[in-house]
Amino acid sequence: MAKDRIPQAILESLLEQIRASGDIDLLRSTLEWTINQLIDADCTTEIGAAPYQRTEERTNYRNGTRERPLDTRVGTIDLQIPKLRTGTYYPDWLLERWKPAEQALISTVVEAYVTGTSTRKIDRLVTQLGLEGMDKSTVSRLNKGLDARVTSFRNRQLEGTYPYIWLDATFPKVREDGQVQSTALVIAMGVREDGHREILGVDLGACETEDFWIEFLRDLVSRGLNGVQLVISDAHQGLKNAISAVLSDARWQRCRVHFMRNILSHVPKSAQDRVADAVRTIFEQPSRKHAEEQLIRVARDIEKISSKAAILLEEAMHDLLAHMDYPRSHWRRLRSTNPLERLNREIKRRFNVVGIFPNRDAVIRLGGSLLLQQHEEWIAGQRYFSEISMKELARYIKKSELGTSKPLEGEQSA
Repeated sequence: MAKDRIPQAILESLLEQIRASGDIDLLRSTLEWTINQLIDADCTTEIGAAPYQRTEERTNYRNGTRERPLDTRVGTIDLQIPKLRTGTYYPDWLLERWKPAEQALISTVVEAYVTGTSTRKIDRLVTQLGLEGMDKSTVSRLNKGLDARVTSFRNRQLEGTYPYIWLDATFPKVREDGQVQSTALVIAMGVREDGHREILGVDLGACETEDFWIEFLRDLVSRGLNGVQLVISDAHQGLKNAISAVLSDARWQRCRVHFMRNILSHVPKSAQDRVADAVRTIFEQPSRKHAEEQLIRVARDIEKISSKAAILLEEAMHDLLAHMDYPRSHWRRLRSTNPLERLNREIKRRFNVVGIFPNRDAVIRLGGSLLLQQHEEWIAGQRYFSEISMKELARYIKKSELGTSKPLEGEQSA
């Protein structure tokens, strides 16, 4: 592509000057000029004509340029990126326009627009972003790179051990066979033995069934998930059964937040605040023994208000207090799925931009890209649990022999 625009004599002259002087500014200027020539040549290929050239192949017209700095090993160079009358040109082979999550969002919006499955909201977004010139081949090219990254992330081998894992699902809508269907995007988050968080896996199914959860957990195990001591989730019966079947050596912590919603649904509205305050006192106790005693007292008190709520509370004792068999500094983060819920809220916020996805691949592409971005931030950031507390956990595990099988006590789904 560049050979037709850069004569050999000029290249030889530049090379001779570089060898003679070794001037870093000369290298920077040469690189800047060369890359801008490549950008212009690529734009010429895309629109079918060079500046001021008349050809039958022309599909668009230049409309000036916009500057974009690019940091290189020889310094910052200024790129001149052509603007077009309709649509946009961008040298994706050179620059990453957005982070993976942003790329996936744009890709999903454009795909919905191009394939004709868009809503009015999507049409407005396409116009605002100046993406009307996109076509199916461009969308395919964007998706190919994103899909490769997300697939590699989802299929990577898990290394080390993961004492704690959280499981949850969110439910995006997808247009299939002319109808809008609700699907289940399931996510697993784990903490390694060194205290760092990771996104362990993500998958999409037609609905949140026991078989789907079993398949998902077995995939995690096949990729190297091991050493799980505690699984935190809501009380979805299919999920509980899957945990028992696949992670039989792990204990289960029922999400306190989901349980609170469940128990309050059996309490008159006028007494809900009083009951909620009483249940919270259980988790403020200094030890599991004290918490169990407090739970029994609270159950007796609220029996006067709702016998069903009292029964649910007593039955849930083992599952609600499982986190208290681990280092106390971990309790607050182990007793609910809140750490994963916060991530799910961010995913839902991006999903709401799309509304209805054009297909399932688009859900995985956007959801996977968001999770990949969060995963990388966690790995490069601070530990979720301190190194000292994780060493304390190792002593707890050794002392209590928590690797033995623990049955999941039956409860009604939240």
